[in-house]
Amino acid sequence: MQPTSSDLAWMGRALSVAAGALESGDVPIGAVVVDADGRELAAAANAREALGDPTAHAEVLALREAAAVRGEWRLEGCTLVVTVEPCTMCAGALGLARIDRVVFGAWEPKTGAAGSLWDVLRDRRLTHRPEVLGGVREDEAADLLKRFFAGGLRD
Repeated sequence: MQPTSSDLAWMGRALSVAAGALESGDVPIGAVVVDADGRELAAAANAREALGDPTAHAEVLALREAAAVRGEWRLEGCTLVVTVEPCTMCAGALGLARIDRVVFGAWEPKTGAAGSLWDVLRDRRLTHRPEVLGGVREDEAADLLKRFFAGGLRD
C-alpha cells in the first residue's frame, strides 16, 4: 500500500509538530488526528517531560484532544498520523478510540507495536483493527530522533 498525497502532507504536519518537542526536552514525536473530511481535529507532540506524565505520548494527547473536539471518544472515520511507530500503550489507545487508519513514519524496532516488535494494531483477537501504513517519510522522521539522541538530550 502506497501513501496518498494527503498522507504525505499530514506527515509533514506531524513532523513540524514533532520538531517543537526538541526544545522542550521531550523525544520529538508528533501526531495529528484528521477526520474523514480531511480536517485536522488535533495535533500534539510528546509532553512527558513538560507534564511529568508518563502517558503523555503524542498519540494519546492527540486522541484526547480529538475526542474533546468531536465530543465523542469514538474516532471512527479518523486517521492518526504519527512520526514514529506507536508503542503498545498508544496502539491500545488507538484501537480503543476506533481510529480507522494509522499512518506512521519511522519504524521503532525496540518498542514498536504496529509491526516491528509487536503488531497490536492488527491482532486478529481484537475487535477493532485499523488499517496501518508505515514508513511514510521515514527518513525525515528518523532524522529528528537521531538529532535528539545525538545531542545527548535523553537516553
